[in-house]
Amino acid sequence: MKYIKDYKDGDRVFDIYFCKFKSSAVTKNGKSYDNVILQDKTGTLDAKIWDPNNAGIADFGAMDYIEVYGDITSFNGALQVNVKRVRRCENGEYDEREYMPVSKKNLDDMYAELVKIIESIENTYLKTLLKKFFVEDKAFAERFKRASAAKSVHHGFIGGLLEHTLSVTKLCDYYCTTYPILKRDLLLTAAICHDIGKTKEISAFPTNDYTSEGQFLGHIVMGSEMLVEKIRQIQGFPTLLEMELKHCILAHHGEYEFGSPKKPAIVEAVALCYADNTDAKIETFTELLESSQETGWLGFNRLFESNLRRTDIG
Repeated sequence: MKYIKDYKDGDRVFDIYFCKFKSSAVTKNGKSYDNVILQDKTGTLDAKIWDPNNAGIADFGAMDYIEVYGDITSFNGALQVNVKRVRRCENGEYDEREYMPVSKKNLDDMYAELVKIIESIENTYLKTLLKKFFVEDKAFAERFKRASAAKSVHHGFIGGLLEHTLSVTKLCDYYCTTYPILKRDLLLTAAICHDIGKTKEISAFPTNDYTSEGQFLGHIVMGSEMLVEKIRQIQGFPTLLEMELKHCILAHHGEYEFGSPKKPAIVEAVALCYADNTDAKIETFTELLESSQETGWLGFNRLFESNLRRTDIG
């Protein structure tokens, strides 16, 4: 099959893709059309069915696998498919692994590395807390292992939350070797737990969309609530330690406008904020490079507020 990342303006599409989204709309002239988002493991692609009543357009819906025939065009700097024909596919015609984005790293290996770090925590209360989540709670562990870290932007793939969490934790561990002021047990526990709320904020693939709870509360608040629930199961958990840990979670986005209920007030919260931001930004840039066929300047990017250029080619 031809992957979505490999298409360019003027290409013809004739392959099977996952229909992530479908909705009907009306043009300014009152003509009905369909908005569709196609997906494979390399990304998503906007598609338009300008004549949905055409005999060549079979009945299908979101979450179906469909064979699409059409042409790639460019609109406002983004590629989209002008769909001419659609056929709904049956089981056995496709391999689901080709359509769901998955971490390039082995999920079991990453999880084993995370558990090894948990074993290195010396504080009895913090280690007990981490084990209650990542060792004893099998249902949570399985959700965490396969969850994405975002709907889009960065780590928006199966295993993305695990990959991001492990990277942030390892960055924090490095900080501890360089800055003795940091309390390693507190910082690493906060790093491992900083995004646990995303297991509830974003639904599992293939949907990978915000849940109602996620829309109302967000992963930062939910993560703090999840911590409190487990901490209540640990007799004698120090009150100050609980507040410090919860503060790190609540402040890890750094600024109010980025969704943090609090700004960092302790040095461990500062370290976590920068580790989280570093991994998110580098992964975002990496995914931009992987999705672009440009060999020099990529153009202006609103997330970085800069005209970006690649250095990995030429």
